[in-house]
Amino acid sequence: MGLYRRPDSPIWWMSFTANAKLYRKSTGTSERKLAEKIFSKVQTYIIEGKWFEFDEARQHTFDEMMERYVKEYSSIHKANSTHRKDLGLLKHLRPSFSGLALNQITPRIISDYKTKRLTDGASPASVRNELRLLSHAFNIAMKQWEWVKDNPVGKVNFKELKARSIDRWLTDEEEKRLLDVSEGRLSGQLKDIIILALNTGMSQEEILKLKWNCIDLFRRVLTTMREKTKRTRTIPVNNTTMELLKRRMKIRPFNDSNFVFFNNAGNMIDAGKLKSVFIKTVKVAAIENFRFHDLRHTFATRLVQEGVDLYKVAKLLGHKDISTTQRYAHHYPESLRDGVEVLDHKSTKKNVQFHDFFTFRGVHGES
Repeated sequence: MGLYRRPDSPIWWMSFTANAKLYRKSTGTSERKLAEKIFSKVQTYIIEGKWFEFDEARQHTFDEMMERYVKEYSSIHKANSTHRKDLGLLKHLRPSFSGLALNQITPRIISDYKTKRLTDGASPASVRNELRLLSHAFNIAMKQWEWVKDNPVGKVNFKELKARSIDRWLTDEEEKRLLDVSEGRLSGQLKDIIILALNTGMSQEEILKLKWNCIDLFRRVLTTMREKTKRTRTIPVNNTTMELLKRRMKIRPFNDSNFVFFNNAGNMIDAGKLKSVFIKTVKVAAIENFRFHDLRHTFATRLVQEGVDLYKVAKLLGHKDISTTQRYAHHYPESLRDGVEVLDHKSTKKNVQFHDFFTFRGVHGES
């Protein structure tokens, strides 16, 4: 057990035993004094029973951790859309962390990454999502794989990087332009997809996965489930949606896929393809800052503006917690007016009682 040099290299190596296992590790330096300090640190880890943790963090890299995370966790336990987002976030993380051993990824390096991304013009929400992904990967590596003893991302404050709340919905004029331009696009299906989203509040994922066996035209309902929530919900359909579905019943895929909307092969339309076509359509329609998900916001906003209470809106959107639906409350304060008008009725009642009391006293000659 000690320091030594190999005949073909000026680098000092260490030989030691830890946890009944013989290790031979390079110190990475040709300087004797520095090698002695490194060896001394290793001996301290062994005495404190921390060598295993330290060695694991040195042996595994960022690339290895993220590759395993994507394969064993993200692709299995997350919705397809979320998994694709993880892959997109990784493209930003790799240039800064690729090649680093896990023990080299320190809070300072992570903080520097956060600062650089923000300085380069990345949105706070994007940086927050990137660091959340990195943090979750470290948590899995720590708790399940035992590669590290702690999570360095947890020591970096990034919770202040709040996502900007986007409240965007279509005006009647914008809707008309969008539907006009969408005519004939995506094999003639885009217009119907948009109409369905505006009248049901369904997400893109729900619409693309919708099959005829999930639709009951007799009861005027359809059943769907979002991978994000893993909760099944039943949505009532209005007359507009009923007419749309009856029309589409005449257009069925040639295979047994049973999808309401389908590609040229009769299978489910690719989400990326729909996104690409929708973005181009919005641009042609001269509508700014509008995403497909904003069709869902439009559905909710219009319900609130028509006086539908938030509890019903939450149920229609599939929100588990009504606090998620509260964002739409400010869209139509008139729907809350009857709440404060109760006070007017109360004041009027008190004035009437007060007037009647003195009228009674006057009639009976009391003073």
